[in-house]
Amino acid sequence: MFDIGWSELLLIGVVSLIVVGPKDLPAMFRTLGRFTAKARAMGREFQRAMDDAAKETGVKETADELRNMTSRKSLGLDALDRAAESFEKWDPAKASRPKGPATQALADRKAAEKAERTAPARAEPRAEPDQGSDKGTA
Repeated sequence: MFDIGWSELLLIGVVSLIVVGPKDLPAMFRTLGRFTAKARAMGREFQRAMDDAAKETGVKETADELRNMTSRKSLGLDALDRAAESFEKWDPAKASRPKGPATQALADRKAAEKAERTAPARAEPRAEPDQGSDKGTA
């Protein structure tokens, strides 16, 4: 609660022993303990009163309804997250299912058509532009 370590507690004990004295030290710590217990009891009572007031006004139910309405599941975001996760795991190098004969034939035909379109362009030599002669240069 106060984030006090053992070394700080030891230092407080030594200083209080010196300042208060060994005779009155137990009475002082007893009084400090009672004060701490009363403060905690008051804090619990205050928290209980606030919780009761929230219950009476329906704040908790409204907050729960809002939380449920805006949840990832009700908005469909959980399905989107699952789809994104499965897409991240997808490896295009691995075929999800083997190609059937019709699919393979179609792929072969498309590859052959592409090869036919690019083959004539490669076979025809390109005409080099005329560089002109060295008529006017000396």
